[in-house]
Amino acid sequence: MSWGSFSIGSHVDMYCPPSKRARIDTLFNFGGNGFEQDEKPSIEVLPEECLFEIFRRLPEGKERSSCACVSKRWLMLLSNIRKAENCKEVSASNDVDMVTSDEDQDLESDGYLSRCLDGKKATDIRLAAIAVGTRARGGLGKLSIRGNNSPRGVTDLGLSAVAHGCPSLKVLSLWNTFSVGDDGLSEIAKGCHLLEKLDLCHCPSISNKGLIAIAENCPNLIALNIESCSNIGNEGLQAIGRSCTKLQIVSVKDCPLVRDHGISSLLSSALVLSKVKLQSLNITDFSLAVIGHYGQAITNLVLGGLQNVSLEAIGKGCINLKQMCLRKCCFVSNDGLVAFAKAAGSLESLQLEECNRVSQLGVIGTLSNCGTKLKSLTLVKCLGIRDVPMGFPVPSPCTSLRSLSIRNCPGFGSASLAMVGKLCPGIQHVDLTGLHGITDSGLLPLLESCDAGLVKVILSSCLNLTDEVILALTRLHGGTLELLNLDGCRKITDASLVAIADNCLLLNDLDVSKCAITDCGIEVLSCAEQLNLQVLSLSGCSEVSNKSMPFLEKLGKTLMGLNLQHCNSISSGTVELLVESLWRCDILS
Repeated sequence: MSWGSFSIGSHVDMYCPPSKRARIDTLFNFGGNGFEQDEKPSIEVLPEECLFEIFRRLPEGKERSSCACVSKRWLMLLSNIRKAENCKEVSASNDVDMVTSDEDQDLESDGYLSRCLDGKKATDIRLAAIAVGTRARGGLGKLSIRGNNSPRGVTDLGLSAVAHGCPSLKVLSLWNTFSVGDDGLSEIAKGCHLLEKLDLCHCPSISNKGLIAIAENCPNLIALNIESCSNIGNEGLQAIGRSCTKLQIVSVKDCPLVRDHGISSLLSSALVLSKVKLQSLNITDFSLAVIGHYGQAITNLVLGGLQNVSLEAIGKGCINLKQMCLRKCCFVSNDGLVAFAKAAGSLESLQLEECNRVSQLGVIGTLSNCGTKLKSLTLVKCLGIRDVPMGFPVPSPCTSLRSLSIRNCPGFGSASLAMVGKLCPGIQHVDLTGLHGITDSGLLPLLESCDAGLVKVILSSCLNLTDEVILALTRLHGGTLELLNLDGCRKITDASLVAIADNCLLLNDLDVSKCAITDCGIEVLSCAEQLNLQVLSLSGCSEVSNKSMPFLEKLGKTLMGLNLQHCNSISSGTVELLVESLWRCDILS
């Protein structure tokens, strides 16, 4: 049979169309025993200058993002193209006219996008990708980087990419970025003129040079936070004070090179400052005198770890000061505190933390001399307070005080609390966390003197309180009480829950963790028709068992949160059933 006798129609399965000529797209090496394909594409042979000219002619958006996905080299080249270096086609003709893209400003969003890179995710490659990907939409408006001192962490190169691609950046936060230095911050200053908030924490490679660049190029800066930056000193703060006239918030903490000259220059130049925080600095009363002289606009002041504190000058000068916080100021004495209270006529909130020279006399003197606007007093770990019976008549009351918080002050006992109760009849919020020394007899005068009705009461770790004081609390303030925290009050029993069920009409948050309550107490709570509990914590209540399941299900009709952690008498099976039935409630176990 000849080949010509085969017909296409009868042997379709054997028909093969003519092959097309192969198109060679890549380079081949013909040496050796066979063909070897060169791994490097022909376009990669081009020098970076040529690629740069190609890339800057691409339109913003999809085209550039697609090119950025080809390789890290292309990504970094694209991320380093400044806005002024872009080209665009302005007519339908074949001629290409190269112009800057300033006109595109109206098409950009105003930097509403935000990103937070944490730990290993904080790398130059990721920053470059974000800068290229968001560039067509105006770039990022807020960027937060939380580094971890990784060898592949963010460097100046990554910040440069952000500076080139995110001209609308308004908020920048750098934490633990050890490889970011002045060059990177200077690039941000040159490319992000709209910057309003800068937060630098543990950035040892950034010095005055970087901060000066920010001052000279970012006139809209309104908030500056510098913490544990060992190379930033007076010169940087002076530049900020001279150039950033809109600065409203400044916080400087643990910067050893910052001294009186830098702080005083900043505070005397930034006349619209409203919030100032100075902690762990080598400054003296000179800087604080400057605050008192130039701080007419300051409403919130935090001072911590200072050697000398001239409080009276601050009180007289900062006429609009509303919130004052003193942390670890070991030289603040009773006389200075009382003098400040007399001078600061607009003060609404006073907080003292670890000010160990302040005693009971200082607290009483402050309350009786603070004027008519003080609403909140907070004392935390003030070890100098001792429970001494007062040998003089009760001074003028502080009727404006609404919130009293005394936490972990071991010397603050029943006598001090009774005196405060007489001085402050308008209290509505009370936090006495960790006051092991107070007893029922010390707390009862406070409860009886609060005419306005207590709304929030926190008695966590008050080990000596018993059911007697809870019965009095619910009887006197059950109509207003919304939050009650008895965590760690081990003498509280089911009797307190009975009083709560009978008297509390508005209570929505109850914490009886590590109290001596049982299933009977939970049953009583579940039968209280007027109760509308939303949060209930029973953590560490070893006497609450599986028998409480139907009672908890009944309470669960209104509960949004239930804490059953360390309830060893409740089995995992019971918890699973509760999770299924109380599907709207967040259960911790």
